[in-house]
Amino acid sequence: MRRMMTIGVYGFDGESFLQRLRHADVRLLIDVRQRRGVRGPEYAWANWHRLQVALAEAGIAYEHHPELAPTTELRMLQYAEDDRRGVGKRSRRELAAEYIRRYTTEILDRADLAPIVSALPSRGTAALFCVERDPEACHRSLIARRLAERHRVTIEHLRPR
Repeated sequence: MRRMMTIGVYGFDGESFLQRLRHADVRLLIDVRQRRGVRGPEYAWANWHRLQVALAEAGIAYEHHPELAPTTELRMLQYAEDDRRGVGKRSRRELAAEYIRRYTTEILDRADLAPIVSALPSRGTAALFCVERDPEACHRSLIARRLAERHRVTIEHLRPR
């Protein structure tokens, strides 16, 4: 059975993030962010260069898949819906219906996920990585759902404790 995790930045510090990955036996982190930085000093550890160094020291491989990242236009659409609902990016609990529709048709339907599935480690597992704490508030949940439906990958969402 092929397995994959998802994980975000928010709610973790650098050490608890790595511990969570180790505990789940993650051997490959698949970064699906467009911009590989995170605002705020408490999340400096998640900026791509620092993160790659920490992952390498932990024995976890890293891949960036920008083709799975939402475009700036899609992110702006989600931010506008967040503003309309009065929620901040870090407190969002779900994605807007229009964002889901457009991300699916503009990004996900055009993406070939087979190489990701074939790259899943034979030992351990891989994790889809973005920033939002809750997978339901992040496009990584849409990728995960597609992997489950079309590639029979079992998905588990890692959250801060």
